Amino acid sequence: MKTIIYFIVTLFSVFYCHAQQADWTEVENVFGKKGAVQDGVFKITFPRYDLSVKVGDFNVAPGLALTSWVGFIKESSDAMSMESKTMMMGDMVLLDSEVGKVLPKIVSLNLEVTALHNHILGEKPTIKYVHFSGKGDAVTLAKSILAVFSVTGTPLKAPQAMAQTVKPDWTKVEAILGTSGKHNGILLQYTFPRLEQLTESGMVMPAYMGMATGINFQLDGDKAAITGDFVLLAAEVNAVLKALTENGIAVTAIHNHMLFDNPRLFMMHFWAVDNPEKLAKGLKAALDKTNSKK
Repeated sequence: MKTIIYFIVTLFSVFYCHAQQADWTEVENVFGKKGAVQDGVFKITFPRYDLSVKVGDFNVAPGLALTSWVGFIKESSDAMSMESKTMMMGDMVLLDSEVGKVLPKIVSLNLEVTALHNHILGEKPTIKYVHFSGKGDAVTLAKSILAVFSVTGTPLKAPQAMAQTVKPDWTKVEAILGTSGKHNGILLQYTFPRLEQLTESGMVMPAYMGMATGINFQLDGDKAAITGDFVLLAAEVNAVLKALTENGIAVTAIHNHMLFDNPRLFMMHFWAVDNPEKLAKGLKAALDKTNSKK
């Protein structure tokens, strides 16, 4: 009898765990590509491979600062419930000439614009970033945002992968930052989640939903470019700005990405090209001013 009871309890536990995991297959079918799931968030990315962007003499890789993304998370604790609604958020990388097409399209599809701004400075051509959100049925939301992408030049499919001939040694940078990053060709990418519980419109937002400080390195010879954004509380803004500027890292923008976030968050974007280890030390000094997971 104990064996039977144990079997039933185990079977129920397995079924319950699977019931809590949303199936995003239909959303992937809308986009025609696979996404990634982390902490209940489904995310899909669209790098702007079609753009050739330079800051001074530096060629900006799509993965450094030119990747649009869309994230989905179920509002209900029961992800498999028929009544479970989805929140969608994301960030669209646009040419100036595309902004005038995108904003009316977002509005016409009953989605919301939450921000429009720059992330870097002095780039050619000029790039803007439109942040958006929506609530409702996941598939309907996916079809709507895909229709927005369709009025831009954003490639919906990645080009054929090219063999990576450069494998940078990031060990010194990783030692300074105290943790390993994600190696992606000539890129080194980090996310540092905040330690507070963060919400948008009263819903808890995991770090994977754009709530973590993001830092990207791109190697170019013996130098690297860095960019990304610190996710900050108001009291941290000027301390982080001071740490960055004192270390030769330019602050390029300070703004919000959301409308109903709690606590109120400020995103600080940055840019620099220099020795990778020197840049890492400056970033570490700034990170130490935040309540982030190190």
